[in-house]
Amino acid sequence: MNPHLDRKLRYGMVGGGPGAFIGAVHRMAAALDGEWELVAGAFSSRPKRSREWGAALGLDAGRAYGSFAEMAAAEAAMDVGRRIDAVSVVTPNHLHHPVATAFLDRGVHVVCDKPMATTVAHAEELCRAVRRTGLAFALTHNYTGYPMVKEARHLVRSGRLGGVRKVVAEYPQGWLSTRLEETGHKQAAWRQDPARAGPSSAVGDIGSHMHNLVRYVTGLRIEAVFAELATLVPGRAMEDDAAILVRFAGRARGIYTASQVATGEDNGLALRVYGERAAVVWRQEEPEVLHLLEADGPNQRLTRGRPYLCAGARHASRLPPGHPEGFIEAFANIYRSAGRVIGARIAGTEPDPRDCDVPDHTDGLRGVRFIAKVLEAYEQGGWIDAREDL
Repeated sequence: MNPHLDRKLRYGMVGGGPGAFIGAVHRMAAALDGEWELVAGAFSSRPKRSREWGAALGLDAGRAYGSFAEMAAAEAAMDVGRRIDAVSVVTPNHLHHPVATAFLDRGVHVVCDKPMATTVAHAEELCRAVRRTGLAFALTHNYTGYPMVKEARHLVRSGRLGGVRKVVAEYPQGWLSTRLEETGHKQAAWRQDPARAGPSSAVGDIGSHMHNLVRYVTGLRIEAVFAELATLVPGRAMEDDAAILVRFAGRARGIYTASQVATGEDNGLALRVYGERAAVVWRQEEPEVLHLLEADGPNQRLTRGRPYLCAGARHASRLPPGHPEGFIEAFANIYRSAGRVIGARIAGTEPDPRDCDVPDHTDGLRGVRFIAKVLEAYEQGGWIDAREDL
């Protein structure tokens, strides 16, 4: 039950039909703590398929819709005791803006996959819609949900490392090392289609996660970027590899590398933050461990679920140490926090401050602007001004 409402939040899903990896992840994450209930959906652009998938998920026949527009109108017309409280948007990127807008305009809170939109103009429109409606908008940058990422954030922002000097972020994947998009693979096909993915593949898909993680942990603001993008698999429509140099406000410098063609790699997101006195190192494939490197002392291996961690890291854990938590749990932390913020909005109460630690529309706008600036830097062949005003 949602602690602010004494009932589950009712949500609908747009996208996430048969063969959609991330839709299933969202449903599992929302279900983990028993605070959300899926009651409606428009799961496919093909109405018959959407309704069949709704039936497979156990929905009432009348609430498996043929399109998101039909769903938004029908749910808004329902009695307040039945209609959805929120919508989960898990479509390819090009639909994030129109779907989120349709539901915000009808008074429905939004949980949206990243990136928020495919253009800066559309991201700015969504931010205005969120401010105009006063509704909650959560962005599923799920890596911020890991307990040890929250511990890294605490250590950096509390000054434990001293002033940050260097940030190194990498995101190697190897799944697109061949032209998988030509084989009928659903996920690869839309990610290599500019009409659906937007103007970028490697930067938009995984580079945006990387930048959000750096921003979340360090709080550093970008001032300028230099980018080298490449399409390393011949004949591919979009870039599959990126190397980005970053100048942050102050003296800190950064190196970002994102590749979808790093043969043999799975999901190797990693972050290193070097300060004046210490450093932290976190790897997504070893998510329960945070390495604290000391300039003048022994290096430490901090692990999830321990009493010495900060309140935010402890709040994000469900199981005792030695019982591994991972990707689904981190995603579920986004849903739990977003749901409690939404529940508080509906009830007119205040959420626990720890539940407010969830990516929102401003993070979404930063991410879309970052993608656009990286593409601009590559096109111009030099450093460009990329100062963040959010």
